[in-house]
Amino acid sequence: MKFLHLVLANLRRHPLRTLLTTASVALALFLFASLRTVVTTLQAAAQFGSARRLVSTNATGIVFTLPLGYVNKLRTVPGVEAVTWANWFGGRYGDTKRFFAQFAVDPESYLEMYPEIALPEDQKQAFLRERSAAIIGRRLVDAFGWRLGQDVTIQGTIFPGDWTFTVRGIYTPTDPVINDDMLLFHHDYLEERLHNPGDAGWYVIRIHDANQAAAIAKTVDGQFRNSSAATKTGTEQAFNASFATMWGNVSLLMGTMGFAVVFAILLVTAKARMMSARERTAEVAVLKTIGFSDRTLFGLVMLETAAIALTGAVVGLGGAKILYRSTNFNAGGFLPGFDVTGATLALGAGVALFLLLASGLVPAIQAARLPVVQALRRVE
Repeated sequence: MKFLHLVLANLRRHPLRTLLTTASVALALFLFASLRTVVTTLQAAAQFGSARRLVSTNATGIVFTLPLGYVNKLRTVPGVEAVTWANWFGGRYGDTKRFFAQFAVDPESYLEMYPEIALPEDQKQAFLRERSAAIIGRRLVDAFGWRLGQDVTIQGTIFPGDWTFTVRGIYTPTDPVINDDMLLFHHDYLEERLHNPGDAGWYVIRIHDANQAAAIAKTVDGQFRNSSAATKTGTEQAFNASFATMWGNVSLLMGTMGFAVVFAILLVTAKARMMSARERTAEVAVLKTIGFSDRTLFGLVMLETAAIALTGAVVGLGGAKILYRSTNFNAGGFLPGFDVTGATLALGAGVALFLLLASGLVPAIQAARLPVVQALRRVE
């Protein structure tokens, strides 16, 4: 610590250069943490799902519906405890700039199937009683200022027309992977407005024994194999993972971009440290002349680099953590639970250490090995 004043003095020698280099490191690590969090959020979403829940969709594709009459047959499959269903609604609200998901669900069975959707009991009962009622996530309250008892009109796209719902409940998910900006309403209301077509988008099935998931899924699909709407049934985790694969190889893309940014900043940082070392050649020679050892000079240069790298790491990684946590960012509902994890922070710290070593070792070694006589020729 006795050389701290000397380190600070050297950093203040070119304050603008020091500031810009530190800012570059901070920006690189902020972008690295952000891109890495996209990957971890998608991975968490792909891994979400109870081992006892199966999802059954139309074998042709998820955009095709299934007959609502399948529900009674599904309930008779051995090992099945409960069945619920839902439809994607796909409406727009207001100026349409703010996207959020809407689903038509069988209210009682859906809430029972997903205890992760926490709702006060009085609001739950009000939702169940009223056919045109809806429940919304807490984020929609913050986004639109909606309140309990308010009528909200959604413009239908898949199902044209104006659809008015009364907000009867505000839910809070117990698992961050579940979106907190959805609107859920009665499937019966959708059926009534469409003159009862009898369609379900997909079924969610709770089974008694998770070890029997594959056998039960095979039984379900076999039951409807020769029907006009065959089913494709799998675990809820596999269903959620299929959405992650729709993004393509995001992990590779985001990882490549993140490390490309870090490599670019490494070049900037290394160049800045090399420039500083060349400018101080004579000064280092003088320090050696008055008794500073090679080890001490090596440590001084590394401490200067460490101050830049670690300050940038704290600002960049800490800024990403605080920003996304305080704004409750979720990419418009596409990345629920978006939060910089501890593992990402640890990996970012490792990247900062790599930047420190890669950009600081060469000038530090040069300072330690500098021939005094040759360097003193530059002293005027």
